[in-house]
Amino acid sequence: MRSVTYSMGVSLDGYIVGPDGGFDWTAPDEEVFRFWIDEIREVGVHLLGRRLYETMLYWETADQDPSLDDAELEWAALWKPLPKVVFSTTLSTVRGHARLASGGLVEEIERLRAGPGRGDIAIGGARLAAEAAASDLIDEYRAVVHPVLVGGGIPFFPRHERRVDLELVETRTFSSRFAYLRYRVARRGSS
Repeated sequence: MRSVTYSMGVSLDGYIVGPDGGFDWTAPDEEVFRFWIDEIREVGVHLLGRRLYETMLYWETADQDPSLDDAELEWAALWKPLPKVVFSTTLSTVRGHARLASGGLVEEIERLRAGPGRGDIAIGGARLAAEAAASDLIDEYRAVVHPVLVGGGIPFFPRHERRVDLELVETRTFSSRFAYLRYRVARRGSS
């Protein structure tokens, strides 16, 4: 069965966006950007909310930007053809290799898991991740921890009163002081 993963950059105090809505502190260095390139290779479909979709629209035409370096061109070449499902109540159309979700998140994930396809089902955005977590649909949490405290904003982890036991699968420290933490949800009967 395809894994559902939630992976984003996060401040040490647990936020993906600061209290002012900014996330300029999440800009990766070369080593971390290479890590994100390697991770996106494992994704078969990416589920996004409206805000993240609009932020990532840049990459739909980025390959036409002559100032891009080789790594950025590689990312664009991987991102552009990647199937994307956008969850929005305000958008009526989407561009690129994206489609608007026709149903709810739970139904979409169940449909993707039951259908043909390879690679992870990646979730981008805290709101979608919170909804998936509330329905116990996230299999792995993956965080690239940035060496900054932002003091508030949008939390990486969903805020609900439910315990979720996790198993540490992988850690990595980048030379730039970033740390990667990968946890699998510990489910009964799984190892």
